[in-house]
Amino acid sequence: MREQLTHAIEDYLKAIYKLTATGGRATTTNLAILLGVTPASVTGMVQRLASADPSWVDYQKHHGVSLTPEGKRVALEIVRHHRLIEMFLHEVLDYPWEEVHDEAERLEHVISENFEERIARVLGDPTHDPHGDPIPSRDLKIPPACDTRLSDLRPDQHAMVMRVHDSDPDLLRHLGGLGLKPEIKVSILEYSPFDENLKIQVNGQPAPVVLGRKITQQVFVDIL
Repeated sequence: MREQLTHAIEDYLKAIYKLTATGGRATTTNLAILLGVTPASVTGMVQRLASADPSWVDYQKHHGVSLTPEGKRVALEIVRHHRLIEMFLHEVLDYPWEEVHDEAERLEHVISENFEERIARVLGDPTHDPHGDPIPSRDLKIPPACDTRLSDLRPDQHAMVMRVHDSDPDLLRHLGGLGLKPEIKVSILEYSPFDENLKIQVNGQPAPVVLGRKITQQVFVDIL
């Protein structure tokens, strides 16, 4: 059924999935921002997707858009492709983690299901990508992603980094330089109410680091 869909349509379905993964409906304004297009373009596309047979989305004017079961299945297939490709690029081809997202964006639409299966097998069926985002399983089941932010923590709390936002290469490069990656432990030493900065210790390293809210909101943790 995916053969009927253009890359642009798949991008729309993936974007709607991203905006509605924790429930609710996506607004045309948020979709326009995420996809870098005009609200009018979004409205035209979601109307087209809603009137298709089968319909890929449920669209209600002034009430946003959500995926139908068919649309969600396609979106999860693309997400699985994307995150497996990221892992392959990072683990096998030695790409830095800040470069894999853009490469995967280009490749996610064109690999076959057979190629996807071979990647998964070579990697040992990974459950998460290099940034800690969960990879949908073969039957397109996906666990909820951790949503506790590092910015929520306060002094004397300890946590394990679980995932980081993957859309800003400069942020990823900076976090990588600090050693702040998934499966790394952090301890909160100080919190500044004035500017919301956190002083943290990363993985037991002797020198603490100070991070502003702009960064700590992009890091998701599991409190220990």
